[in-house]
Amino acid sequence: MTQLTENPHLDAWLAGVLNAPAARVIAAEKLSGGAIQENWSVTIDAGLDGGAGPRRCVIRRDAPATIAASRSRAQEYALIRAAHEAGVKVPTPLGFCADPQVIGAPFALMALVPGTGYGPRLVRDAQLGGDRAALCRELGRQLARIHAIRPDPRLDAILGDRPADPAAAAVALCRDWLDALGTPRPGLEWALRRAQRDAPPPGGITLTHQDYRTGNFLVDARGLTAILDWEFAAWSDPMSDLGWFCARCWRFSRPDREAGGIGDRADFYAGYIDEGGQDIDPARVAWWELMAHLRWAVIALQQGHRHASGEERSLHLALTGRIADTLELDLLHMTAPRMEVR
Repeated sequence: MTQLTENPHLDAWLAGVLNAPAARVIAAEKLSGGAIQENWSVTIDAGLDGGAGPRRCVIRRDAPATIAASRSRAQEYALIRAAHEAGVKVPTPLGFCADPQVIGAPFALMALVPGTGYGPRLVRDAQLGGDRAALCRELGRQLARIHAIRPDPRLDAILGDRPADPAAAAVALCRDWLDALGTPRPGLEWALRRAQRDAPPPGGITLTHQDYRTGNFLVDARGLTAILDWEFAAWSDPMSDLGWFCARCWRFSRPDREAGGIGDRADFYAGYIDEGGQDIDPARVAWWELMAHLRWAVIALQQGHRHASGEERSLHLALTGRIADTLELDLLHMTAPRMEVR
């Protein structure tokens, strides 16, 4: 990637976006996480009088290799703008640069939001996020706000037509991804067949985040500060987001806390309903929890393939690929035939 400091092209672009003629990047640091995208914290000297001081922002661009399901940075930025306008807690969007010559790829600029987002740490450290019941309720409220975002031509241009049957579409997409990898995974094939057989009938469709989970939001000592990572957003069954958040695979070391390893499912649901969320159907949520394990297993295989193929050599990606084995075993337990006791 083209350097961020001492980059007159980037400084000129920032000057226009921030309305600060003398803007320049004085420090840049790559942030941890972001297996699909790269995030850089940049400190910008706006060069303004009045002692405003440097401004801290985040530059988000594609990693060297990505996966097919990820939306472009321009599309993700537009989704974040729509969420921001709807009152969802997201980093304030400041501008998008489509010119790859500025830093080597198109990128989004957003305000830096303080907080911790590493999922395994969040579920272990009870000091993060303040009162956990209140945090679960707030996460439910934020999800309801996402689901309340109304379709408009801007979103339709990004997300395309609304699926007639989100459950069937989800199964078909996972099957297509798995077939494209060309790797025999009998356990995943079995779980896909069970998911297809037990899929719920079509119901309501809303805007969905599609990666709403512990690890994709930030908290400080008091509570939630931002919802992150919108690159998978899509029209779908709103229960898919509830199932993804509550799926066992995203509870990390606290499987007993059904709401993302953070707290009780009841608190998460209560916040969602209080904010006007869709009627919750426990059976649909349970089916989408099964699909969460399937989808994450196939994405983990895709991430591992990025390393094995040489597209992007990374120990993190290689280890992510191994997660599929555990998820496949979980799926076999989840779909095991029930034995009748006579």
